[in-house]
Amino acid sequence: MMRSKAAHLCGPTLEFANRTGNEMETCDAIVIGSGQGGTPLSIALAEAGRKTVLVESQHVGGTCVNEGCTPTKTMVASARVAYLARRAQDYGVCGCKVSMDESRVRERKRAIVTSFRSANEARIHNTQGLELIMGAAKFIGHKTIAVQESGGIRHFTAENIFISTGTRAKHPPIDGLSTVPFLDNISIMELDSVPEHLMILGGGYIGVEFGQMFRRFGCKVTIVHPHSRLLMREDRDVVEELATILGQDGIDLRFESRALRVGNHAGAIEIEIATKRGTERLTASHLLLAAGRRPNTDALNLEAVGVKLDEHGFVRTNDRLETTVPGIYVLGDVKGGPAFTHIAYDDYRVLRSNLLQGGNRSTLERLVPYTVFTDPQLGRVGLTEAEAEAKGLDFAVAKMPMTNVARALEMDETRGFMKVVIDNSNEQILGAAVLSVEGGELMSMLEIAMMGRVPYSALRDGVFAHPTLAESLNNLFRAPVRSQPQLQEKLPAGAA
Repeated sequence: MMRSKAAHLCGPTLEFANRTGNEMETCDAIVIGSGQGGTPLSIALAEAGRKTVLVESQHVGGTCVNEGCTPTKTMVASARVAYLARRAQDYGVCGCKVSMDESRVRERKRAIVTSFRSANEARIHNTQGLELIMGAAKFIGHKTIAVQESGGIRHFTAENIFISTGTRAKHPPIDGLSTVPFLDNISIMELDSVPEHLMILGGGYIGVEFGQMFRRFGCKVTIVHPHSRLLMREDRDVVEELATILGQDGIDLRFESRALRVGNHAGAIEIEIATKRGTERLTASHLLLAAGRRPNTDALNLEAVGVKLDEHGFVRTNDRLETTVPGIYVLGDVKGGPAFTHIAYDDYRVLRSNLLQGGNRSTLERLVPYTVFTDPQLGRVGLTEAEAEAKGLDFAVAKMPMTNVARALEMDETRGFMKVVIDNSNEQILGAAVLSVEGGELMSMLEIAMMGRVPYSALRDGVFAHPTLAESLNNLFRAPVRSQPQLQEKLPAGAA
């Protein structure tokens, strides 16, 4: 991997070159992509006196604001209200029959997205020295790009160029896919009615979130997943518990099943799947592809200027976000690795520190927290138990079901458990998985302890307000169980 000291940005150019035809326009920095890394970076560059061009091919705010975090979590909130309304009698509330107005759910989602996007646009337009150009960028020479916008083609050159173009849904090679209507993570949020039966190909983060969401909207849901369990990066006990919860919600999970071909049959979509028992044909009214993401690099012509890509098309980078070409940097999902908004934002902070503030920041060993917004949420940070075992660490595991948490019992939200991996040598928290109501918030408390190197015993003995979810940390850490890796290896898969 490339290792070098990042150079400070070149001195500011006094003004943008006048535009006449295809004349080259010179600036100090070009940022391609206005997502949650690219937008604050472009603003920081301009505020530091660098004349900056921000190029966006579709809409300001990137995936998070327009197609990812903001709209999906808005719809997750609607799904949770429907879920609680159906459970009204569990709380002694005389409820009524729940029905969904999917068009209203969509309009609420659209309104919040528009609000967030507009706020980003206002920040950009109010920043002196920053020009936003709506168009598609392509490298045409050394540190030179062409931008196809509505008024024609403009050419720009800068000493520093930042690539932040994100990813898009991957379409798996399935026979007959082009002959049927299918949905992806964007188009499914534009439905104006609840599907009768939603078939989801893929049991990753996108698949399980949309699966539970639409099940709560009142839709029959089947998830076809090629692996033996969901969310393959997580510990087996965590995903087995999540699968149990999704099954309780009425979702049909088909593990070790792979779609072979799709087609139309009697007004429905027919999917032929291969399973351990042979082939099977399933039908559904709607088909959602949730089989991963691909990087938006194919139209940038990066190979022509020496920027190397990996075998999947992601931009190769070192721990300082430098590509194989000096002066060209990358941030966000397009570089591969953890595809989270907060990681893209931290990439921006790394670049801001190193290029504008004389810092020496790296992406190495930073914590990568995330939350899967199922209900209950899965909050995750640090090492899993399996990863700690693979590293040969001397560790213990603290684990407690949410049925032991007073606040969860009072809320009647007792599904899931808390699990923390602890270093036996120094009582430090190595990682956590919290599958619980507000699991993301509880995980964040544990992450703060990790950041401050607070030993688990301090949380065990801490005084937390009663009755809160945080108070559960007292009991969670009361008696961590010492790990026995050699014994665990001999147990059959899934054994406790």
